[in-house]
Amino acid sequence: MTEYETLAYDERDGVAWVTLNRPDHYNAFTPTMQDELAGLWSDLKTNDDVRCVVLTGAGEKAFCTGIDRGGIATGDDFAFDPFDYDDPGRQLGPKSNGLWKPVIAAVNGMACGGAFYFLGEVEFIIAADHATFFDPHVTYGMAAVYEPILMSHRMPFGEVMRMSLLGAHERISAARAVEIGLVTQVVPAAELHEAAQWAAAAIASQPPRAVQATVRSLWAARELSAQQAIDLGAALLNMGIDQRDLAAGQQTFSSGTRIQPRTR
Repeated sequence: MTEYETLAYDERDGVAWVTLNRPDHYNAFTPTMQDELAGLWSDLKTNDDVRCVVLTGAGEKAFCTGIDRGGIATGDDFAFDPFDYDDPGRQLGPKSNGLWKPVIAAVNGMACGGAFYFLGEVEFIIAADHATFFDPHVTYGMAAVYEPILMSHRMPFGEVMRMSLLGAHERISAARAVEIGLVTQVVPAAELHEAAQWAAAAIASQPPRAVQATVRSLWAARELSAQQAIDLGAALLNMGIDQRDLAAGQQTFSSGTRIQPRTR
């Protein structure tokens, strides 16, 4: 198994837990973490033992606070060439690295700034009740660009604009996050792991082709016009159906066996 400097990895029963593991630095990402994540997302594409992923941060203070500012040049040392700029999000997010297996974010504590590179590319978010969300870019002299672009599809326009313009002056609580649809579920901190594990295990228990085709369909619907997504639907439907899975599902349905669902 690969050894990581900035990540912790655990895999069992079809679920992989990927933990941003720099708690003393609020799980801020570094070039090393960027490289390790890009490699891990790529490896997970071909790991048939993993059907669902949970992404979280070590400790209870922060999920991720963006880029590690200790390595940012300022003043006379600062140089930015827009023609030679590599957006770190190209390495951080699962979709940017071609992983279409479902990824759930389990947010414990602060999620701010560059954390939205991750949250903008997961299927859904479960948060601990002490989690907060904010984007301090403008407060510290930087334009908020990539992160709010990613979040504009997950939050109402007024909310993402307010978060971007108020910077470090306001934080969105977990309770407010679920109200605006940013988060799908809020649980006590002690229950976050179980809530994310339950959802991931339920997803992992289902046929992977059908699950991945569903993920691709919904992302296509988000990013394409409605007609373009519908036109793509037939191909995705065909790719997502395995006749053996379909037969097994029909047999289970005909047997009268029923899943006992939770109500959220």
